[in-house]
Amino acid sequence: MMIKKCFLTVAMAFTAAPALAANYTLAVEPNYPPAQAEQVYQPLLDYLSASTGHTFRIKTAANYHVYWRDLRAGMKVDFAFEEAHFAGYRMGRLGFTPLVRTLEPTRYSLLADAMIAEEGTSGLIGRPVVSMPSPSMGYLLMLEIYRNPIAAPEIKSVGTGWRDGVEMIFSQETDAAMVPNYIAQLYPNLVVVSESREFIGRTLSAAGTVPSDVQDAVEEAMLKLHEDPGSYEVLVELGATQFVDAPAAEYTNSESLLAGVFGYKPRPAKPAAEVEPEPEAIDLDSISDEDLGGLEVTADN
Repeated sequence: MMIKKCFLTVAMAFTAAPALAANYTLAVEPNYPPAQAEQVYQPLLDYLSASTGHTFRIKTAANYHVYWRDLRAGMKVDFAFEEAHFAGYRMGRLGFTPLVRTLEPTRYSLLADAMIAEEGTSGLIGRPVVSMPSPSMGYLLMLEIYRNPIAAPEIKSVGTGWRDGVEMIFSQETDAAMVPNYIAQLYPNLVVVSESREFIGRTLSAAGTVPSDVQDAVEEAMLKLHEDPGSYEVLVELGATQFVDAPAAEYTNSESLLAGVFGYKPRPAKPAAEVEPEPEAIDLDSISDEDLGGLEVTADN
């Protein structure tokens, strides 16, 4: 009897014990060279590790072409922090769940110095403009400004980060740069030539393979991030003031921005539900007694 009680006590202890610490990868867009990305996102990784008890490491790519290739191939990662068009793709194709997003929505601005900006968007036709490569959101949204490829700027994807384009304006290596608004607001001495439409803020999503309790812990930590006095550096590096809930319904059409990108394949259409035909009504007056096997059918008034 005592042995049974001991086994029961041990079993209950294991059941009540918290989940063992695990290692998780966080994919981020290649907005920085890999070495710099580790420095930029390290405060976030440290915060998540301290808040959840798990270990997080960053996963990035050399450039957007590689990032898009890996995304299409379904390369295994546990979490991803990226713009809405990538988050929607992961949700619809790879079973990811959006957890939180930045409070600030995403917009991109085409920046130039005051003299060039006076000429408007048409003044940049044929002139050099810097953007991160396709399929970054900035590049795709610039194509919405210049829909006619004949009447468009000379788009140069030579920067290793969004700030590189701005610095190239100052060094006169380019006439304009397409950058996210959290970067644009840091340079009030430049003028916004054009601003893109608005998207859901950058999103932190989780793979379906991540245990639900870990997802909940990460979500809770991110929602409380702005309340932590020591989290200022994290938010500054991310260009955000706060993270809020990210309902999945908000991402239904967000991947549509990728539709014209090389390698994109539309999701297969869901097969239409088969509708069973309704039984035909029977007109009893048209049926003879012989059709009913000799029975006579009558109806009372």
